[in-house]
Amino acid sequence: MNNLEQYKRLVRITACLALFIAEMLMYYYVWCTFYNHLMQIPYYRLGNWMLFGVYGIVLIIFGYIYGGFNVGVTKASNLVYSHFLVSFFTNTVMYIIGTLVIKSFHTVLPLLLLTVVELVLITLWSNIITKIYQNIYPPRKVLLIYGDRPISAFIDKLNNRTDRFVVVETINIQENLDEIINKINLYNGVIIGDISTEKRNKILKYCYGRSIRTYTIPKLSDILLKNSECLHMFDTPLFLSRSTTLTIEQLFLKRVMDIFVSIVAIFVLSPVMLITALAIKCCDHGPIIFVQKRCTINGKIFKIYKFRSMIVDAEKNGSVIPAKENDSRITPVGNVIRKLRIDELPQLFNILMGQMSLVGPRPERVEHVQEYSKEIPEFMYRLKVKGGLTGYAQVYGKYNTTAYDKLKLDLMYIENYSLLLDIEILFKTVKILLIKDSTEGFDEETSCTMEKQIRESKEEI
Repeated sequence: MNNLEQYKRLVRITACLALFIAEMLMYYYVWCTFYNHLMQIPYYRLGNWMLFGVYGIVLIIFGYIYGGFNVGVTKASNLVYSHFLVSFFTNTVMYIIGTLVIKSFHTVLPLLLLTVVELVLITLWSNIITKIYQNIYPPRKVLLIYGDRPISAFIDKLNNRTDRFVVVETINIQENLDEIINKINLYNGVIIGDISTEKRNKILKYCYGRSIRTYTIPKLSDILLKNSECLHMFDTPLFLSRSTTLTIEQLFLKRVMDIFVSIVAIFVLSPVMLITALAIKCCDHGPIIFVQKRCTINGKIFKIYKFRSMIVDAEKNGSVIPAKENDSRITPVGNVIRKLRIDELPQLFNILMGQMSLVGPRPERVEHVQEYSKEIPEFMYRLKVKGGLTGYAQVYGKYNTTAYDKLKLDLMYIENYSLLLDIEILFKTVKILLIKDSTEGFDEETSCTMEKQIRESKEEI
């Protein structure tokens, strides 16, 4: 396997290039056969090649956003889903470009047929190339080094990706360092859990010196340092970490995008919101909108609006009861709108009023912020920017991701902020809408032990 490791990138590029060329050629055929003659002056050669190139550029852009070319990184089923979204949005954009070029609306059927054919091709390609890749590069046998924190939940996550990792053995960092080193030498990869910085650095340096691959769970300080600015004022390098949040230019552009997109979304989705409101009212004759206090930038409290998905007085006596999987309090209509995220649509008005942003850390309930902050003081870091309708933690996490992991994901967003990142997250939000893991509730056991998990997530001093 070590001999083949150097060719891993070449294998991926070759596999992706084959699919890329096939999709471009199919589009070129569809354009020349069904659309080119609709122009007032049809293209002969150069114009057709121009559209051919534009299709390739758009395909690459959406491929990057949705991870449609992540061979060996995602499962075959996820690769099919991701690349289908790539093809769908690429063909949608090309229909719009074609309309501008032809100067009139035209039939969408050829592009729809192209999308269906691409789906068949993508399904075959994803399954075949994934099997070939796994045969060439089988799952990496790794050693997991853990600390005082429970690791059962993390091991469960690793066991869901047996196509990438096989945790052969685990060892506690409290064991003798020489024994840990001996164990490391038996494997071709090491997963370093949440252990003390001093011991982690020793293991990292040892593995780096011997070209042993490491996978490290980052601490908050790692995330803050990762995107710091490198200064070369003298012969000792310095990392500059600023405590400021977004610049005035970023705030202005972000607000402009919030206003524009929310107005368009409200207009386009108004029929969906009207039907939802009627369905909720007819279901149990209760109120349509659920209002709740949430925390946003600098700890400000505002009232968030949602379509009511639970029975009236679901939280009696003001007690906070997290939603569970198969929760009996969720109404039949609520079950549907929660899965499709329709219950979040009234927050477009929160965005329009400036209380929220399209993208940002999800605003938590006041009670949750107070509770989390007692155990994880750094939880307040996520209040450096305005809360969002969707966010980095929603795209890469789950509904029941722990508070500490959500904090890490939100800090990655804050430290990497750009308008392009906002746009990327908006597109990726479309992808997670139909993924169950992103909307699932807490199971019974998780719901009962949430506070314990929060305490276990507190970073070591």
